[in-house]
Amino acid sequence: MIRRLAALLVAALFLGLAGTGPAQAAGYRYWSFWDRDGDRWVYATEGPSTAGPADGAVQGFRFAVSEDSQDASQPRGAASFEAICARTPARDGMKRVALVVDFGTPSDAPSGETPPAARTACARVHQDATTAEALASTTKPLRYDTNALLCAIAGYPKSGCGDQVTTTGQDEASAEPSASSAASVDDGDGDDGGPSVGVYAGGALIAALAAAAVWQARRRGNV
Repeated sequence: MIRRLAALLVAALFLGLAGTGPAQAAGYRYWSFWDRDGDRWVYATEGPSTAGPADGAVQGFRFAVSEDSQDASQPRGAASFEAICARTPARDGMKRVALVVDFGTPSDAPSGETPPAARTACARVHQDATTAEALASTTKPLRYDTNALLCAIAGYPKSGCGDQVTTTGQDEASAEPSASSAASVDDGDGDDGGPSVGVYAGGALIAALAAAAVWQARRRGNV
C-alpha cells in the first residue's frame, strides 16, 4: 500500500509540474531571404528592397517557421545560375539574377493553406535593380506590410505577415520576426504571473497523499 501511495505521489508531482509551464513561442512564420555563396546558402544581411545583386547572382527565398536567422530553413532544390538562367540570354545594359523560391512544407503553412511547389526563375532586369524588383518581375503578386517586410510571394500566403507561432498549436498572434522574445503582453485574463490554480490543486493532492502514507505506516507499525 505504501509503495502504491508513493507512486501516486510521484505521479501527482509530475502532473502538477507539467501543467505549470507557460506556452512558449516556437518561432515566426515568414519569408527568409538568402544569398548563394558557392555551393551554400548564406542568410542575407539586408532585405530584398535594398539588396542590389550583381549579374550572375543566385538568391533564394524560403517560407517557414523559425525562431531567428540561426535556425532558419534554407531554400531547397537546384541553385545553379547556369541551370536557372540557361534559357535567358544576356542583354546589354541588363543583368540576370537567378531566383529560387521555396514555399515551404505543409507543416509551416498557415491554417487552411497549401504551399505551392517550389520554383526557380531567371530575372533579367536593369543593372541597378534591387532583388525586390527582380522578384516582382518573375513571381507576382508580392505583398509587403507597412514596415516593408515581405509578406507574400506569388500571393502566398494569402494573409498574415511574420506571425508568431506558439507550441500550443493555437492561432498565432501577429508579430515581426525580429520581435524580442522577452516582450510580454497582458492578455487581460487576470493572470498576475503567480502560481496557477493547477499548482495549488497539485500541492493539495500531494499533501493528502503524503498524509495517507504516514497514517498507513503508523497503522502497520501498531499491528
